[in-house]
Amino acid sequence: MCELLGMSANVPTDICFSFSGLMQRGGRTGPHRDGWGITFYEGKGFRTFKDPNPSYNSKIAELVQKYPIKSCSVISHIRQANRGGVKLENTHPFTRELWGRFWTFAHNGQLTDYQKLDTGRFRPVGETDSELAFCWLLKQMGQRFPEPPTDMAALFRFIAECCETLKGLGVYNMLLSDSEYLMTFCTNNLHWITRRAPFGQASLIDEDVTVNFQEETTPNDVVTVIATQPLTDNEQWQKMQPGESVLFYLGEKVDL
Repeated sequence: MCELLGMSANVPTDICFSFSGLMQRGGRTGPHRDGWGITFYEGKGFRTFKDPNPSYNSKIAELVQKYPIKSCSVISHIRQANRGGVKLENTHPFTRELWGRFWTFAHNGQLTDYQKLDTGRFRPVGETDSELAFCWLLKQMGQRFPEPPTDMAALFRFIAECCETLKGLGVYNMLLSDSEYLMTFCTNNLHWITRRAPFGQASLIDEDVTVNFQEETTPNDVVTVIATQPLTDNEQWQKMQPGESVLFYLGEKVDL
């Protein structure tokens, strides 16, 4: 299995604190040694950093931890390989263009009979079930909405239906973003927390680090973090239920 990390915020925010905790699980406090990646959105563009090496001692991960890139939407992943070799092309997140916007995807779980999924014009580059499932999902989205959708709630309700189909093939925990929205889908393990004023302190589980968010934020900031397992031990995380989808827009939970 792998672990996921996502962030949705109403103002550009760095994810250095949460990312530092997740990276320790990539070979030091956890078994996810087979690569890692992170994608930051900046406007319509994005920056992605990936490494097929363990994250806990990756020089690239060290750079990301020390370089406070600010973003309103972030997706990150640490990998324990089960489909596809330990290679850069098999490292999440994956990004593709649809309707003139970049979609980024990461998956935790293992699927069976996924080779039968028809991906249309979206072709996987690597060997993972995750990337192929992402390509299939994009094909479904493009077929259902030949033109860019104006009703985003309808789009994400449809995506949730597609996720139920993929859930039928195995464990399918997912993060998906188009830079403004960040959608989660849970099969077994996903948690989230929304931080807003009054902000307090948080302490990482995997590293001896504590931060006082009141010193790092303004009273108007809203930041939601999504993770496979909680990253802090002194906050109340929300555990998602099997088959549950949750959508966030600029930090706030949106009803589907």
